[in-house]
Amino acid sequence: MSKLSKILLQTTIAANSDDWDISRFSLLADELRAAGHDVTARDRAAGPGDDPVLSRIDELDYDQLWLMAVDVGDGLSPGDAEAIVRFRARGGGVLTARDHQDLGSCLLRLGSLGAINQFHDPSVDPRALCDDQDTPSISWPNYHSGANGDYQPVLTDGPVHPLLRSTRSASGRIEWFPAHPHEGSVRADLHCAEVLAEGRSAATGRRFNLAVVLDGELTPDGVPMGRALAASTFHHFADYNWDLDRGAPTFVTETPGSQIKTDPTRLEIFKEYVHNIAIWLHPQCRPSYRLPARSARLDTAQPHLLLSDGVTN
Repeated sequence: MSKLSKILLQTTIAANSDDWDISRFSLLADELRAAGHDVTARDRAAGPGDDPVLSRIDELDYDQLWLMAVDVGDGLSPGDAEAIVRFRARGGGVLTARDHQDLGSCLLRLGSLGAINQFHDPSVDPRALCDDQDTPSISWPNYHSGANGDYQPVLTDGPVHPLLRSTRSASGRIEWFPAHPHEGSVRADLHCAEVLAEGRSAATGRRFNLAVVLDGELTPDGVPMGRALAASTFHHFADYNWDLDRGAPTFVTETPGSQIKTDPTRLEIFKEYVHNIAIWLHPQCRPSYRLPARSARLDTAQPHLLLSDGVTN
């Protein structure tokens, strides 16, 4: 029997019915609960300062954090970020999902997990990297994998990773993800980072990473850290991208597609990915003691980097 987890499904914004708050990830929460996981779904507490849950997640009894980074850069306080780094240092599993440009850039505070998320750099010519030509207000990173409501093919090289295995497809792997007009960028040029899957731009044909995993990372004291997965966009998991009838915030103006509504079978196979993630992120070994702060210290000069085995400042 698969291990069941206590999962915190969390956004980085306060409740707002006209934004990507936690109510827009209800189908994801339901899918995890249907598999038997204990899911707490919540938004960030309103107001400045530390979030009362995120800033203590290393002291609570959660096994996993699924963090939907839907903010514009201010979604995590220093205290929140440090607690999440400590949570991974004691074995907790973390999923992060962001989007285009700087959406979710609060993730940069999360040590190595933040470092594999790439956000806007004004020194780079956006014309070279912006795939979505229909929304010129959105700059890079910006990969056009297709319309909301459509599918995109999942490209892999080599053996199928356990996260992409399927018992319901003829190929034995998950072949389709929900599409989005402007996905963000996740990279795998750090120690223990690996590209899980790639997509292909529907506009330029350029390949880009859909998800990157961190596995086998150690704290400076040699303690195994929790596994992590960084997704290029939270739209892989949003209600709107699974069921257009759920609606989107009023600022979403792109014309949607109809492939998922016409053929929901591929979406049901994609949901195996959700279940695979929950199994894979379950702590491999969970210490019963609290790790000392030095086991997951942040470099104060470069707070987006965690000083851990093979990942230096």
